[in-house]
Amino acid sequence: MMDGAPVGICRPAIMCFSHLRWDFVWQRPQQLLSRAASTFDIIFFEEPVRAPLRAPEPRLRTVLPGVTVAHLDVPHHLPDTSVAAACARYAQQLASGRRELLLWYYTPMALPLGRDIEAGFRIYDCMDDLASFRHAPPGMQKNEEQLLATVDLVLAGGISLYESRRIRHPNVHLFPSSVDARHFAQARAQGIDPPDQAAIAGPKIGYFGVIDERLDLGLIASLAGMRREWHFVFIGPTAKVDPADLPNGPNIHWLGMKPYADLPAYLRGWSAGFMPFARNEATRYISPTKTPEFLAAGLPLVSTRIKDVESLYGDLVAFADEPAAFDAALAGASTLPRASWLAKVDERLAGQSWDATWAGIAGLLPLQASAPRGSAAKFRANA
Repeated sequence: MMDGAPVGICRPAIMCFSHLRWDFVWQRPQQLLSRAASTFDIIFFEEPVRAPLRAPEPRLRTVLPGVTVAHLDVPHHLPDTSVAAACARYAQQLASGRRELLLWYYTPMALPLGRDIEAGFRIYDCMDDLASFRHAPPGMQKNEEQLLATVDLVLAGGISLYESRRIRHPNVHLFPSSVDARHFAQARAQGIDPPDQAAIAGPKIGYFGVIDERLDLGLIASLAGMRREWHFVFIGPTAKVDPADLPNGPNIHWLGMKPYADLPAYLRGWSAGFMPFARNEATRYISPTKTPEFLAAGLPLVSTRIKDVESLYGDLVAFADEPAAFDAALAGASTLPRASWLAKVDERLAGQSWDATWAGIAGLLPLQASAPRGSAAKFRANA
């Protein structure tokens, strides 16, 4: 569907402005909004795409029942200011005629897109400190301050994000990353290794997620050099790093992005998981969604000392920062008392489903998304 006409307007709607594309790594936005689609029509508004065109062209497609993805294809020659104006007009067109509309932001840079849209409620789901990421757009911090002054509700995807935002807005709620435990628990059952991984011999230590500046490439190279009998497997797309800069070696394997549905099949073949995050500004506030996913898969996990991982899973995850200590922790994974550890994992994850998280968020929303903006103060008083 490419005509750019608004989708059905019978149900209440959420228009989500995201810096992540729907077809990228399946994570928090997709988990939450696919569940929200049981109540709301979801319009997932992506960033524009440059294309060899003479004028902007709208793109709409249905990806799930109740979920429509929208973006503009824009000419290469069109100035950024004109692109922004065209995107704002398209967002207004999609919002037109809706009496019950909620705006949901994942990026402060989308603030101008919703500024002139009539909406009864506005949410900022802060899942990352985007200003600290490599190549962050100029004005990200200023836009976030303005966004915090605009929205009615702030959701924080981790403890560190919550602590840093709760002093900047009167209605901030902590909703850490959840897990589809049943999906990842498939990795505990026997099965066939995917062909590209089956070709890798020996014990496998794995990581899945975006390959970017948050990974400590030096640590990865050191570990691979210290343990040549182990094979280090990476699943995920590369972003903001030159693939040529990634460590190479006979026991380092970059398998690229895989569908979310296929992840358990890959994790099944790993002896342990690892999260070799760098200690830098980009990882200061992270709360990795993959942490409970590794655990649900039944994989012993070793991570560098990320604050949110230690706070939430310090008794289930091993931690190390230097290569030698990391190597020792991974070696110790094989001696983990598996039955008792798995029982503790399952007990911890039992209340951390995405269904429960969405139910908690839905309980914070006003009954009428079209309530007057002045009702926000009343809403906060009752929160």
